[in-house]
Amino acid sequence: MAGPAPAGGIEVALCVAMTNVSGYRAAVRDFRRQLIEGTLHALGGNRAQTARALGLQRTYLLRLIRELGVTAPDSTRSSRSRPPR
Repeated sequence: MAGPAPAGGIEVALCVAMTNVSGYRAAVRDFRRQLIEGTLHALGGNRAQTARALGLQRTYLLRLIRELGVTAPDSTRSSRSRPPR
């Protein structure tokens, strides 16, 4: 049988668990950012098509882009570009 936990064992276990949680959260955040960036690039920066492809609402995708710091190409749609003044 295992003996009693050494003094400070709980604190060490808690620190290890917190490190794993933050590592997990960072990994999930990176994965989400890379998935959105890759999909945006594949679809020429079209956010509406990207949202559909990922099964997200367009407004939620826009929020994720902002929160995750996603770098995306400008949309190739010319209908939104304004003529020079």
